[in-house]
Amino acid sequence: MSHRKSGLRPIVLASLFAFCSAPAFAERPMAVDDAGTLERGGAKLEFGWSRDDAVRGYEGAAGFGPIDNVEVEVGFGRAKDRDADPDAKIHAVGAAIKWVPLQSETGLSAGLKYEYGRERVSGEDSTRVDALAGLATWAFEQGPRVHVNLGREWARDDEGVNFWGVGLDLPLTEQLDFVVETFGAEHSGPDRQVGLRYTIAEGVKVSGAVGRGNDRNIANVGVAWEF
Repeated sequence: MSHRKSGLRPIVLASLFAFCSAPAFAERPMAVDDAGTLERGGAKLEFGWSRDDAVRGYEGAAGFGPIDNVEVEVGFGRAKDRDADPDAKIHAVGAAIKWVPLQSETGLSAGLKYEYGRERVSGEDSTRVDALAGLATWAFEQGPRVHVNLGREWARDDEGVNFWGVGLDLPLTEQLDFVVETFGAEHSGPDRQVGLRYTIAEGVKVSGAVGRGNDRNIANVGVAWEF
């Protein structure tokens, strides 16, 4: 298959923008990752803005396919928590490697993704997080694709947390996709999100999504360029 459907936001940005329940990220605007990688030698740049109630910020990332079925990712994020007094500034960096040995145009694709993230909140020590997720995608001949994530993340000096996610990517036209998903983690309720992705030129897509979960509203918009 070697199509590009993987998100580039690092795991640490999940904690910034309230998607920590699903730290394996997908093609914008989804939070649930899919079992696909960039083609060998392919690359992608991605930029976006996210909101989680009073926490708002932006992120950027890059991905590269060094060999078949493998993708590496790096990213950064900046955000501000307006509920803090004074406002708390958040800085984050992250990296990930994705290995998807089973890839198919239709039917089942499956693989693994490891992510590392580090964030620093103004006035506090840095926090580091590791995560490992199993990824599965079922692609129907008519075009829809269902993604499933199941994994665990570990914060240094803290207990691990299991997480999960299920998402549907539904083509409406050749250029427009509709996405809907739900994702969550231990000790919290599920988050739910809907969105759209539009191809404005070859390899260039814009997207946006809104959602709600755990008594808060979430949203994100962004642009991605694959080349």
